[in-house]
Amino acid sequence: MPVREVAQGPAPGPTARDVVGAYVALTKPRIIELLLLTTVPVMFLAEQGVPGLWIVLATVVGGALSAGSANALNCVVDADIDQRMRRTRRRPLPRHAVGTRAALVFGLVLGVVSTVWLGVLVNWLSSGLALAANVFYVVGYSMLLKRRTSQNIVWGGAAGCFPALIGWTAITGELAWAPVVLFMVVFFWTPPHFWALAIRYRDDYAAAEVPMLPSVAPTEVVARKIVGYAWAMAATSLLLWPVTPTGWFYPAVAITLAIVFLVEAHDLLRRARTNDSIATLQPMRLFHFSNAYLALLFVAAAVDPFLR
Repeated sequence: MPVREVAQGPAPGPTARDVVGAYVALTKPRIIELLLLTTVPVMFLAEQGVPGLWIVLATVVGGALSAGSANALNCVVDADIDQRMRRTRRRPLPRHAVGTRAALVFGLVLGVVSTVWLGVLVNWLSSGLALAANVFYVVGYSMLLKRRTSQNIVWGGAAGCFPALIGWTAITGELAWAPVVLFMVVFFWTPPHFWALAIRYRDDYAAAEVPMLPSVAPTEVVARKIVGYAWAMAATSLLLWPVTPTGWFYPAVAITLAIVFLVEAHDLLRRARTNDSIATLQPMRLFHFSNAYLALLFVAAAVDPFLR
């Protein structure tokens, strides 16, 4: 008995939800959350109390748009790298959920909108700082540093420090030593945070030919550098005490968090001296705690004015 072949139509195209989800994924929402977590507490610190709801919302929306722009443009620049790395190959461009030109236009439009939004609704100093961070991340880090030097994240990571400045200037309209100190805290925090993650995915970076330090240097060398930056971060976090009015709460939290961070960093170095396997190194312990460290430190800075 002959078997009839059932004609099949073309595969269904992506739904509107799929398309929206792909564009949202281009902005890397988790990174935006972390950036905003350093912006809003600084606004409370600058206000020495509760800032106005409107200025907070305007700054948060503008900052999210600016960070989303930088992340989308980074996806365009790094599309070939993302294709070769297991950790990133499911991003929208490698899986062709969004076209390269569409992603480029999307990122540029977000950048323009965020610049105007912050300039008109917050102030032009905050807008200029957000634009500078965007350009530095896309051009300085993604295009110039990432593929050329193992110190890429040290200098390129400076773009992620700008939210501390933006949060302060959104309230005061000017810069001061307090946000500069917090800028430097994030600067010294970034290498331990990112190198811990890069140790976990060092084979991915090697396969993609990205000279991230853990993929080109012995793990013990990386761990020693992590310890050095952790000490610099801990010391810098205490400088906020003398440069801006703080009570007992912020320094107490800063010291406690620094001790735990340093213990984790030194433990990573100790493990790196005995065994180079990922199972032994457990680098994600430090990575996950580094997220908690930054969040709790900035929240402590925001809460401190209420406890004096």
